[in-house]
Amino acid sequence: MRAKAAIDQATDEIVGLFENRVTEQKTPGTFFAVFGPDGIVLEGGYGEKVLGEGTAPDRDTVFRIASCTKSFTCTMLLMLRDRGQLNLDAPITDFVPAFTALEPAAAPVTPSVRQLMTMSAGFPTDNPWGDRVEEMTRAELDEFMAAGIRYSSTPGTRFEYSNLGYALLGEVIAEITGRPYIEAVAAEILEPLGLTSTRFEEDPDADVALGYRLANGQWQVQPFTGPGVFSSMGGLFSSATDLVRWSLWLAGALDPEDTSEGPLSAASRRELQQIQRAVPEGMSKAAEFSEPTAHGYGYGLFIDEGTTKIVSHSGGYPGVSAHMRWHAPTGLGIVAFENGTFAASSIPATQALQAALNAYGELTTPAPAWPETLAARDVFDGLVREWDTPTADALAAVNLALDVPWEERIAGIAKAIAEVGPLTGAPLTEVPRTLSDTPAVTNWTIDGERGRIKCHILMSPELPPRVQTFAVTTESR
Repeated sequence: MRAKAAIDQATDEIVGLFENRVTEQKTPGTFFAVFGPDGIVLEGGYGEKVLGEGTAPDRDTVFRIASCTKSFTCTMLLMLRDRGQLNLDAPITDFVPAFTALEPAAAPVTPSVRQLMTMSAGFPTDNPWGDRVEEMTRAELDEFMAAGIRYSSTPGTRFEYSNLGYALLGEVIAEITGRPYIEAVAAEILEPLGLTSTRFEEDPDADVALGYRLANGQWQVQPFTGPGVFSSMGGLFSSATDLVRWSLWLAGALDPEDTSEGPLSAASRRELQQIQRAVPEGMSKAAEFSEPTAHGYGYGLFIDEGTTKIVSHSGGYPGVSAHMRWHAPTGLGIVAFENGTFAASSIPATQALQAALNAYGELTTPAPAWPETLAARDVFDGLVREWDTPTADALAAVNLALDVPWEERIAGIAKAIAEVGPLTGAPLTEVPRTLSDTPAVTNWTIDGERGRIKCHILMSPELPPRVQTFAVTTESR
């Protein structure tokens, strides 16, 4: 309900962002769908999905989603890993023996599957080139590989976005499953999740948006490429209906209460959405937050993480632009599609989601303390007021009295009471929890006549948890 209220409040701003896309000739047509945990809440289509027909795109219009495909590729790879069929740290030569590295000649380094997944295989950025070679065959890829690959950095040392790397990953999937990449993904992911409009070839019976490029003020149709070995980097077509379903399935794994099932476990879906490789500043646009964020690449997904978390990926091919992004703590998200070359649908999509998040209000709340943490707090609050060693022993972890003997702790408490004056007898005051507080931590204060004692405990990881850290400091009024 709170997600819907936030979207409702931000509706005018969100709609305005996309209405202007067509009038400003960014694209012939545009469609967006803002969603909450329960599905699409707000949607809008403007312009034309096919110029001359006068019909705007809707949630079932099929667009090329290009590099959003990469999250499907990585999902398949983790499925194979989880089955024990794939070691992510295996060299790519285990699957594409023709791979040959030219540099450094003195000490050639072969990238691993994991390095390919995290864009750290050492290949140079290749978006313009990669967009035009989707139909390459395996034989042509082997010939290309045998000639050698020029590295721009040593494999495993830095991020650089590579479509070639994802083409090789498609061949990993084909080698392990014994069938072409597109057949494996269709059977193992698309069909089980009911993504009926998502496929690797244009469906002649589907409501498909054509792609266009603006040249001399006129929109020119851009033909779709067919499937090939580079389809694993960007070959999928999909609709808003399907891409929202895909986004919610991935995002749901970040909710501890989510019970959704599917071809990949919740634990592995969470792994997809963790930073595996930092992205240097300037190499990719991070989400626009007021606080600093860490920006990186997971497995087929970009992640912005600070006091909050955004997961996203864009897709761009000649004639099309797509974007999906979601905010993990609230479940708010958006998918957007445009049928213009270099339209950059990520720009209005990012701004639209931020508008909804601004309307949402407080985006994250600190984790509550464990009941055992609060119970230990109450006991140690009583110990500050009147010490009893057997009571302390009963709750102390094995290290507590070894780190600082009880006699020293008793003396420290007495010194603190002397500094703040006699204790007033007022109940403890809980210090507000922060986002950095784990369930094993709590802080509180005890009032004295001239100040207060601040107390801190940290529980151990054992069951039941015990007090491994207990500290007191003083604060003047």
